[in-house]
Amino acid sequence: MRIRSALTALVVVLAGLVASASSSTAAGGTTAAPYCGITWGSAEKSAGALSDAPLVDVRTGRHDCYDRVVFEFAGPVDGYAIGYGETWTEGEGLALSPYTAGGALLRVSLRAPAYDDDHLGTVPYAVGEHVTNVLRYSTLRDVVFGGSFEGYSTFAVGVRARLPFRTFVLAGPGTHSRIVLDVAHQW
Repeated sequence: MRIRSALTALVVVLAGLVASASSSTAAGGTTAAPYCGITWGSAEKSAGALSDAPLVDVRTGRHDCYDRVVFEFAGPVDGYAIGYGETWTEGEGLALSPYTAGGALLRVSLRAPAYDDDHLGTVPYAVGEHVTNVLRYSTLRDVVFGGSFEGYSTFAVGVRARLPFRTFVLAGPGTHSRIVLDVAHQW
């Protein structure tokens, strides 16, 4: 009787192990489709060279799968470095994280000034100022101006969490150009 009970228990345990192994193999054999087809990743992205075309506008937009920040310049610009981490004000070195809403911080360094040839500001923001309203956005929580110094302009972009993002350059309208930052709503 004891042998039969022990064998029955052994068969039940083995059956459980076999079922567990086959279900994990089936689950591991398929991968979930990326959210909205997004495969951007969250590593730092950089490109382009320094330009003297000044920044003239910053705006945001909501889309089905991502939130967008657009930096518009009065001329051709293609230089940027964007990645997760602390953002410092240009020229002062003051950390912007205490002043930027969000669970993660994107450090945006644009390789173009926010001032003209006479060193007059070309955007109406002061250092540390929140530049756009992102109320009701899925991912964006804040966009803070970090200043412009020696041809570089800095922004802290607060997002809900560390999420995939992409950056690219668009020509136009007219002689203007735009650097676009899209941050996905989820992985």
